Amino acid sequence: MNNIAVQCKGVTKSYGVGETQVRALRGVDLEIKTGEMMMLVGPSGSGKTTLISIIAGVLERDEGECLVFGHDYKHVSHWEKARFRGQNIGFVFQLFNLIPTLSAAENVAAPLLINGLKRSEALERAREILNRVGMGDRTYSLPRELSGGQQQRVAIARAMVHSPKLIVCDEPTSALDHETGHKVMELLHEVVVGVERALVVVTHDSRIFEFANRIAKMDDGHIISVSDSRDFRLN
Repeated sequence: MNNIAVQCKGVTKSYGVGETQVRALRGVDLEIKTGEMMMLVGPSGSGKTTLISIIAGVLERDEGECLVFGHDYKHVSHWEKARFRGQNIGFVFQLFNLIPTLSAAENVAAPLLINGLKRSEALERAREILNRVGMGDRTYSLPRELSGGQQQRVAIARAMVHSPKLIVCDEPTSALDHETGHKVMELLHEVVVGVERALVVVTHDSRIFEFANRIAKMDDGHIISVSDSRDFRLN
């Protein structure tokens, strides 16, 4: 069985044109295996968020190849791409992207509803996952009634609720205290590691490095090293 979840070869991405052009990715090669948690680290502006956005199908690459479970976003229709992402990808955005008029449970249930699950079943499953991230008492709260850390946990629950094959997280513990962040990472690790799923995490939080199987260091649009988390050195 092929154990490769994500395979990037020579991926490039630029923003703008002419003198204002910014080359965010300069030929990235990266392989992420099923059953592992890969962390991306490096200074701000090194291309980490751009890379995971391409992997998740949020952005299109300029050149190179990016296969997600053998699927290439560039060679399918917009509808097929949306369907694949809805069934297989969970994304935790750094700014949460919760729908302000929906309750916590309704926000979490959204991926299930998009995939055709009955509303009652979707909300029940949403309440279950909210309990697992310590938000069971805020299921009916609107995003504006939640703290930043609580909104982050709702966003994490939404990414996990439909059991996607790939979960992509942008700074998932940035708004969480150490204890809560540790519990959330334990849950993500439990959901992903050991099954045919994968997790890729962009982070500056060295407190969670222990949860990674491997850590890829980025700088100036390149992957400059990939190492086992036990051997990783930030500097």
